[in-house]
Amino acid sequence: MATSITLKNGEQVKINDHVYCSPSWSIRDGTPYSVARIMEFLPAEDAHPSHKGKGKEPAPGYTRVRLAWYYRPSDVSDRPVADSRLLLAAIYSEICDVAQLRAKCYVVHRDKITDLAGWKKRPDRFYFNRLFDPYIKKEFEVIQSNDVRNLPVHIRDELTSRYEYVVAEKEIVPDLTDTLRNCETCSKWCPPQETVRCDRCKSFFHMGCVQPPLNAKPTRGYGWTCGPCSRAHEQAVEGHDVRHVPAPAAKPKSHAPPARGRGRPRKDRTLAEKEESVPVRHFKMWPFRYFGLHTVAEDTSDPDDLIFPRTTTRVGSKYQASIPTKDSPRDQDIQERGGEATVEVLNLVHVMSDTQVVVEQRKARLSAKQSVRSNVDWLTEVIRRFSEAYTLGLEFSTVGVSNVFRYEKWKTTETRYADREWDDDEMAAFEDAVLTHGAELRTVRDEVGTRTIYEVVRYYGHWKNMKLGEENRRRRLLGSSKITPPYAHPVPSADDSDSEGSIVRTPSKAHASCGACRTRDTKLWWKAPKGLPTSVLCDACGISWRKYADLNHLRPIREEAAAVKQGKTEKREGTPLAGSSAKRIKTNGSIPSTPIATTSNGSPQHRCLACHKYGSGKVFKCKECQTRVHSGACGIVDPGSVDSWTCDLCQNEKTAEASLNPDCMLCPRPTRERDKKAFHPPADSFLRVCKPTEGQGWVHLACAVFVPEITFSDARRLRIVEGISTISTHRWSTRCTLCNQVGGAVVRCADCPTEYHVSCAWSRGFKFGFEIQVTKAAKREPSALVSFNGVSGTMYPVVRCKEHEGTRRPLFDVCETNEYGETALQVYCNTYKQAPVAQSHALLRKARRLDLVLEEKDAAPVNGHGHGAATLAISGGRDDGTDPQCAHCKTSFSPFFHPLPRAGAFACHRCHFEGRTQMPLTNGHIHPHAHGLGP
Repeated sequence: MATSITLKNGEQVKINDHVYCSPSWSIRDGTPYSVARIMEFLPAEDAHPSHKGKGKEPAPGYTRVRLAWYYRPSDVSDRPVADSRLLLAAIYSEICDVAQLRAKCYVVHRDKITDLAGWKKRPDRFYFNRLFDPYIKKEFEVIQSNDVRNLPVHIRDELTSRYEYVVAEKEIVPDLTDTLRNCETCSKWCPPQETVRCDRCKSFFHMGCVQPPLNAKPTRGYGWTCGPCSRAHEQAVEGHDVRHVPAPAAKPKSHAPPARGRGRPRKDRTLAEKEESVPVRHFKMWPFRYFGLHTVAEDTSDPDDLIFPRTTTRVGSKYQASIPTKDSPRDQDIQERGGEATVEVLNLVHVMSDTQVVVEQRKARLSAKQSVRSNVDWLTEVIRRFSEAYTLGLEFSTVGVSNVFRYEKWKTTETRYADREWDDDEMAAFEDAVLTHGAELRTVRDEVGTRTIYEVVRYYGHWKNMKLGEENRRRRLLGSSKITPPYAHPVPSADDSDSEGSIVRTPSKAHASCGACRTRDTKLWWKAPKGLPTSVLCDACGISWRKYADLNHLRPIREEAAAVKQGKTEKREGTPLAGSSAKRIKTNGSIPSTPIATTSNGSPQHRCLACHKYGSGKVFKCKECQTRVHSGACGIVDPGSVDSWTCDLCQNEKTAEASLNPDCMLCPRPTRERDKKAFHPPADSFLRVCKPTEGQGWVHLACAVFVPEITFSDARRLRIVEGISTISTHRWSTRCTLCNQVGGAVVRCADCPTEYHVSCAWSRGFKFGFEIQVTKAAKREPSALVSFNGVSGTMYPVVRCKEHEGTRRPLFDVCETNEYGETALQVYCNTYKQAPVAQSHALLRKARRLDLVLEEKDAAPVNGHGHGAATLAISGGRDDGTDPQCAHCKTSFSPFFHPLPRAGAFACHRCHFEGRTQMPLTNGHIHPHAHGLGP
């Protein structure tokens, strides 16, 4: 009979069932439930030995359970994964308390699911197709053992009879699932790691069976041919009878089930229930074992062989030290490892006499603080210093701990034996960071700024223990008997309906709203993770976060339910999606009402100003100016809440790190009051999004991305614009065809010679996007190739006029995402817009660009003179040697003097920059934007 227990929610679970597992909410810091498989039930640690037999019915003493964990992709990688039902298996188990089991769930391999979309719509359903090893930090593919065919019969039968799944590297899966491969020479089985294949006859050989034997496989990109095929090729070449016929490209194999067509009926629910209840083979409580590159096939028959994933052994000169032989001369200055000189003595109490062991009396003299005497680091250092004094034959009275530094023999500098005290500012910054980011201690370390990650981790443990102690003392004063022991999993009482302590019975605010969907109507309130606008979640969002680690996965279900409630019929697959609606849109008077996208509770969604779409990812809204934009279209890396983000311009109004004048340096300067409105767009335009430059100026993000010469110091965050001085003179001197002004940097239409400013094109609704052009293999640059949604090549920014919107060339939108959740703008900027920050400092890069500009200006003849007007502007002198004077403010002091149209007249840099003079650009003019000298 299968052992089983009943959970607190009434569900019956047995061995090999999958469950949610989690300690109380306060201990796990708001993280979601963990998914695990029950391996065995265990009695209490102090139970009678008669109850510790495996396979028996769980006695009342069975309070523990061994669980095999599953990981979520977000637990092992920073790469965003949109599928909240995807898990990573692991050959890792842990013993937990039965009280931590929350509810039952179902986890099935991907190949066993025929209708994945229907599977993910059902609650408590998960799937996996890969395995993560927490020890070597590597992911492996998981396939069914029945799919493995390239094995000898006896080994394959042994493998399939014991295990349901096989774990292997991604590159070896096609070799394992291929037909049986035997050597053409010895007719024995060819293991994948010892096999070489002839490119002409497609036969397999052992690397030791060919003549001459091969020491290694051919390098990637090269082929190998056997002896008979090589001779046949040589004879064909000598007879001039060679015709190169390209071999047909082999279609890659796929283990995914075939896609369901649009007209195919939905899967029967009873069949889906049968799939989740299919028994899985287990051997010694595990359903899978490793069978990859570093596995010996014959070891599979050994029942005690290790099933864990393996990697390359670290043997050789790259990982091991070169040890000289006994006869080789040895350097006398090098101390022998393991001797007295290289071993640090930490404690010699076991060899001291009773009269010498007076540690307790002398320890009291070293410090008067009672808290210090119970500190583990302090006690360890005291014992070490006493032992060091005993070794050197010194009196114990000479031992002191006033110096917090010590010298360790394996280090060249002194180190502290205990962390220095945290001051008030550091503790305040730490608590604020924990309140915002929770247990993400690396982010907390960045917020504190003055501590290492090791100090932050140690202090977090002491701080959390202190907080729990304060909570226990407060409960004692209030007369409560529920005391939370530090770092322990509290066992809930029988009368406590909330088994994990995360249900909020009475919200603090009278009008509490959900931190995810903003609803106010719910039967039950749950505690919310840190970082949300409110501290509570509604019943649906609270369960969604705990089970699936996702606050948005219920949105399609809610929208579908709302549509059904409003009388809309459901569109099944195989039916036309575009149909005429018999119901007209309700109007109020003569103004037609425009439907507004809303969430499930009726609150409006944010519409991105870059792609003009609702949803399709997080849309962040500036809490100051209400600018709305996708995170991937604005360089938002760690914003926190959706509604608590502040754009760069609003943040600069408080920090004043850059100029308070937000005029774009790549756009023409506004000269009249009505023109300033055009270049100061409102918050409902993407041109509101600006980025600071290296000269403390500002540039529209759209202008910086679509002007080719511009780069970013940090392309990931799209900050610090560089390279304005490298923009060609043609862009500055060309008149925009839309605003009919000269002065800004123009770009050209992708399909016609029309040139215009980026901001002018964006304001008039031109098409912006990115195009990937497939280049020839001979012209490809490995660093310049990208792959986006199945298209590989070189990515270019494209701006099209409205007359060319019907072109057939594919164009990726600015906010269009790939399988990793990255937008096209992110992929383009990360690949082509990153400045070489690893090669030089920012100031040095700016100086080099300025030198190149001055060299070009000096070389250009102006008005028949051999030197350019740029030299005149930089030096501040006339051709006749006299000092210039501004024709407007009459000053003789300016870093730059700009020549005016009339001969012998100049304007200082301030008057020229403020637009007091209108001067056509000439070869001798230095544009003030080109040197980052903006406001």
